[in-house]
Amino acid sequence: MKAATVLLLATLGLLSAPAFAAGNPCAKNPCAKPANPCAGKPAIDAKLITRPAGYKPVAGDAKLGEKLWNDTKLSTNGMSCNTCHANHGAFQASFAKPYPHTVAMAKDQAGVKTVHLDEMIQACMLMPMAAKPLPWDSKELAGLVAYTQNVQKTFKPAGKAPANPCSAKPANPCAAKPANPCAMKPAMKHEMKKEKAMNPCAKNPCAATATKAANPCAKK
Repeated sequence: MKAATVLLLATLGLLSAPAFAAGNPCAKNPCAKPANPCAGKPAIDAKLITRPAGYKPVAGDAKLGEKLWNDTKLSTNGMSCNTCHANHGAFQASFAKPYPHTVAMAKDQAGVKTVHLDEMIQACMLMPMAAKPLPWDSKELAGLVAYTQNVQKTFKPAGKAPANPCSAKPANPCAAKPANPCAMKPAMKHEMKKEKAMNPCAKNPCAATATKAANPCAKK
């Protein structure tokens, strides 16, 4: 059966779906399904960094937290918390705000709009450090929270960049001004005489006059 005939019969409903599919090499799209497993999905499961039901934070040991902050053994890739955050590096301005608040990494990678500090630490364990989350009731997690809170107290967001001294300003001496004798033209005919007197550009020195031949280079 020719392709045109198949298409016509299928359009009119006179050909069954299996027969049409057999004659149409595009009927079954191998790329249609299953959906791309990497498309539009968070990089990590939000449940892994979300406080479990009944969880109650406890006070931690900041000294233990400082030790863990610099411990590369906490990760699987040789990183530590200090790898990214030495001297307050890689912190967003929002780090100065009380938790919970929005953190771009948690929002982009886990789809979580706001996080508590302990949840953000768990996110760092999973993402940059490529490790497993710490047990929620562990002294390690509590210690890291306590030390990170100390770091947070000394963090100051960068201020606004100083104004560009080269940016355009009203004081620009080269800006067009009414005082520029060549800039303005009279708006009214009765101002022509006054304009010619004050504007050295009003009279074209190249214009033809009764005693002067026209510019030989001018377009005729």
